[in-house]
Amino acid sequence: QAQLVQSGGGSVEAGGSLTLSCDASRFKYSTYYMGWFRQVPGKEREGVAAIDYDGSTKYADSVKGRFTISKDHAKKIAWLQMNDLKEEDTATYLCAADRQTTMLVGPGGTLRQANALDAWGQGTPVTVSS
Repeated sequence: QAQLVQSGGGSVEAGGSLTLSCDASRFKYSTYYMGWFRQVPGKEREGVAAIDYDGSTKYADSVKGRFTISKDHAKKIAWLQMNDLKEEDTATYLCAADRQTTMLVGPGGTLRQANALDAWGQGTPVTVSS
């Protein structure tokens, strides 16, 4: 059985909002960090937002101020609230979980995957149209 199960996503017009959920209740570790990545065909996977065990968060500059990552640690659910969506946010979004931090801050305000992560969601497409 998959350890992470995603829901949410879909299609929206530019300026709209969507919320993604990631159910990690089957994740086998009680201490966990979570993150959201996105991928566009032909491009590298991009870190979007991460939330640590203590609740501290990181965001890529491209989404800062528009996206919010949160979690219910006891229920093992994480969310990505996406507001003021832009066409360039169109991608497949994947949640990930690990026993250690999922992302590190990279150059130019980017986030990069920290290591080989313990678990991944199945991915959910988000399409933003003008």
